[in-house]
Amino acid sequence: FSLIAVSCSDFIEKDERGIQTLENYFQTSQECENYVNELTRRLLIPNDWYTLLAPRLTNESATDDAWMGNTGQDSGAFRPCAQYIVSPDNMGSMNSIYTAHYYTIQSANLGLEKMAGSPITDAQRNQYVGESLFIRAYCYYELVNNFGSVPLYTKSLGTADLKLERSPVADIYAQIEADLKESAAKLEDIPVARNGRVNKWAAYALLARVSLFQEKWAEAKQYSNKVITEGPFALESDFLKIWDVNNHNGIESILEAQTSSVQDKDLGSSIATFSGARGEDKKNFPSNDAQDVLDGWGWCMPTSDLENAYLSENDVIRRRSTITKWGEAAYGDEVLNPTHKFSLNDNKSGRICRKYYIPIATRRALDKKDNHLPLNVPLIRLAEMYLTRAEANYHTGGDALADINVIRARVKLDPKTGLSGPTLLKQIYKERRLELAFEGLRLFDIRREKDPTTGRPVIEGLMGPNGTFVQYNLNSTDPYETTNLRESQDKGINFNPAKNLLWPIPQIEIDLSGGLITQNAGY
Repeated sequence: FSLIAVSCSDFIEKDERGIQTLENYFQTSQECENYVNELTRRLLIPNDWYTLLAPRLTNESATDDAWMGNTGQDSGAFRPCAQYIVSPDNMGSMNSIYTAHYYTIQSANLGLEKMAGSPITDAQRNQYVGESLFIRAYCYYELVNNFGSVPLYTKSLGTADLKLERSPVADIYAQIEADLKESAAKLEDIPVARNGRVNKWAAYALLARVSLFQEKWAEAKQYSNKVITEGPFALESDFLKIWDVNNHNGIESILEAQTSSVQDKDLGSSIATFSGARGEDKKNFPSNDAQDVLDGWGWCMPTSDLENAYLSENDVIRRRSTITKWGEAAYGDEVLNPTHKFSLNDNKSGRICRKYYIPIATRRALDKKDNHLPLNVPLIRLAEMYLTRAEANYHTGGDALADINVIRARVKLDPKTGLSGPTLLKQIYKERRLELAFEGLRLFDIRREKDPTTGRPVIEGLMGPNGTFVQYNLNSTDPYETTNLRESQDKGINFNPAKNLLWPIPQIEIDLSGGLITQNAGY
């Protein structure tokens, strides 16, 4: 080594030219935009199944809305959380989201520091800083709701700074709120029509969500009302269009993960492959043509319990837009797929999520399908703001019924009248479930929502040995779920309220901190 060091000393001392480093980057608007584009990609990553999609679908599978679903492959990535047997050293896919978000947070912190001194215009700086602040806030929003108190830092760290203790949940939410308020202010003059980019309305909408999650009812009402009354959004007249491959960034969408079907680029979404029907066969399509087959992996399949929730309201439009049962026509694609069939041996529930479905006409236009599917993933949309305002109104004495009836009218359901007290609150919870199923909110909702009868989190009444959802499954007569027992029928029976209101901190993070990071209670 010493010989190499001596012989190369002259070379090492020469100036390096044409090399970009952190010291000479961020000198132009384009460099700053490229950096923020990469931050946005890391946050959304609709084509990276492992980093963010798998954890999102794992969370869905830990609720009453979804089974793991795929009974034809090893379910090790889903099983720990879905069956509530998770431990710090066996977290399945929930390990990756912790690491991925801190990677993005560190990069956002660094970019914010560097862009503060960039020789760009104030308008350009406001745009890039505003987007970066939102991205950091969104990462912390997911971390605090999955893991509770986590390390909080807002500056770039060196190797000597890495051993950080966990910060209180209140401090994390305070930082999220501060970032979002600053983001909204800096993005004030950026046109919302910049599809796929963070905008001030996304910041206000996420403020409404995190206010709701903290039971800050007045703030939840303030921000949701601002988006509803001042924002350039409207409810789609047709509920099915929200997830339409031909309606990217529709009038209801506040923020979506972007996709493209450009065939020589890897710009599509994996979610339709991840949760597409497993075991499709060309002979089940009228065309008998292999180009009509997508043949997904079959993860995160709807439960009959969720279907029954739609049936109890005679909610045909949202049911068929959310769930396709084996042999039933794919809603909106009845001509080309009149009897959608797939392998029941590989599907726990005999159902798939219609929101993740790729229509036959789109399939025929694609040479490549895996990671090339043009299905945008809505992250925040206007209907959520109505439901947020409804819940906030309930707690502040406002007109909660009016907001849920707006949502119901869109799917041709009669208005609810005369509801009040606990009955009204339960109806608001139900409308959130029916409207937002498979959109990444159900687990967070049932953890935070309080049963008006017991005052305990709703999830405690659903899961565990005596939970209503567990008992429903144990006594179910559903012809699909009860005949495919390769995924256990007692889903949720292992839930323990003393620990499972949060996921554990990954053991590797505790080890790397030298024990400075402590573990969540019960793990």
